[in-house]
Amino acid sequence: MAQAKTSRWRKIKVIVLILLLLAGLGTVVGWYKFFREEPQPDWVTATPDMRFKYGSIGAEYDAGVPYWIWYVLPRMFPEKLPGPGGYASLGVLWEEGQELPIGFTKKVIGFPRVANTCASCHTASYRSKPDENPTFVPTGPNHALNLEAFFRFMIDCAKDPRFNPDNMMREINLAADLSLLDRVIYRFILIPITKKRLLEREQQFAWIYRKDFPEWGRGRDDAMNLTKYFMIKFPMDNSIGPTDMPSLWNLNKYKPEKGHFMNFAGDSHDPRSVIIDSALGVLGASPHDKEEFLGHIKWFEAYLGAYPAPKYPFPIDQQKAAAGKSVFDKTCARCHASDRTGTPVPVEEVGTDRGRLETWSKQAAIEANKVVTDMGIERKGLVEENPSGYTAAFLDGIWLRAPYLHNGSVPTLHDLLEPVEKRPKLFYRGYDVYNQVKVGFVTSPQEAQLVGMQCEVEQGKVLCEVERVGTRYDVSERGSGNQGHVYGTELQSKEKDALVEYLKTL
Repeated sequence: MAQAKTSRWRKIKVIVLILLLLAGLGTVVGWYKFFREEPQPDWVTATPDMRFKYGSIGAEYDAGVPYWIWYVLPRMFPEKLPGPGGYASLGVLWEEGQELPIGFTKKVIGFPRVANTCASCHTASYRSKPDENPTFVPTGPNHALNLEAFFRFMIDCAKDPRFNPDNMMREINLAADLSLLDRVIYRFILIPITKKRLLEREQQFAWIYRKDFPEWGRGRDDAMNLTKYFMIKFPMDNSIGPTDMPSLWNLNKYKPEKGHFMNFAGDSHDPRSVIIDSALGVLGASPHDKEEFLGHIKWFEAYLGAYPAPKYPFPIDQQKAAAGKSVFDKTCARCHASDRTGTPVPVEEVGTDRGRLETWSKQAAIEANKVVTDMGIERKGLVEENPSGYTAAFLDGIWLRAPYLHNGSVPTLHDLLEPVEKRPKLFYRGYDVYNQVKVGFVTSPQEAQLVGMQCEVEQGKVLCEVERVGTRYDVSERGSGNQGHVYGTELQSKEKDALVEYLKTL
């Protein structure tokens, strides 16, 4: 009897031990497959520019998409993209040979995940002619990116009934040789969770589906409405204020102690606040690791603060530019090279479209600042006042910041010096061939509204044939007016030409 009891206890101990071992093994496997974090490859941080373009800022934790889901979405749902070419049709910039576009990061946190970084919106590109490879300029505005179409694409894919484990695994298996365990994880965990999370964004993005709102088009977003609906969960209103992607170079030029403010409407105090708020927008949530996040912010402050504005890459008539300097001093310096630079000019004075101002308010700033403070992050933050004007911009690198005005409603510098009634009322934006005569990008429908960009993968490298699809810009639409800023419009043609030549040197 005693021997049988001892044997029974021995069996119980063995079973318990086996269960503990299985639990331990399950914990290790679970950690390895879902939570282990691997550093990005050394090439990502080999240079500051590479880190800016491909370095993680922590967005993979909450906003990351499993790599193989991200990979197959354009193959499964090409009709939901604006044109042929996969992700390239959205105007993302893709360096030849790179696995992902600029501004997209890949990091292993249990499994490879893809997320965004600031470079997707803030890397510029240009070409001198259609058959030339593009030159990429980190910290410049990506005037080709169709961000609104990107948001819609991800949500529309998730809403499609074809976004299910059977269909997605069929497509993934054509591209990847996953292990049995990874196939199980994708089928039963990653695909359902990704679909659920993308669908949860639909309510936040409801306003970009409104038929009474115009398209942002390439190179624009609606930054303050994004802040309202994502950071502080405001109820949707009727405001719309699409604005150009800004340049981020040489942020050290902003001196808060001199009264400088940032953003188009002067609604942020300093570069650090702008960097923090933009990075939080990319993360879409509180930082997973606050200290690591603030380390990224410190790096961005140093990198963007000292990054030089790009020099005009084409010939400049120095004699004409010297004459243009005198015109500039008489016509433009009062706002763009004085104590007024970097400070808001009342909208009644500058006369430009009011849409951007009407998207923001003192109350929104107060609530947004509280959200960030509650995260335990200190910054000067957003200005807790109703915006009343547009900031007089610094003009360094102005040649690469086309189209012009805060909403990108004027294609070139030459157009900006024309009376409002003579400025283009309809044009196409997003094409990266540069117009050296008018100083801006080519915008005619015959040239800018093209077929698209074709990218193919050969031996693990992405090879792209670059052609952009321009998006139609109509100045009669809400938030897109090209009125105002009539300074210099009364100059003689010779003076205008000289002034534009001088602006190339800035």
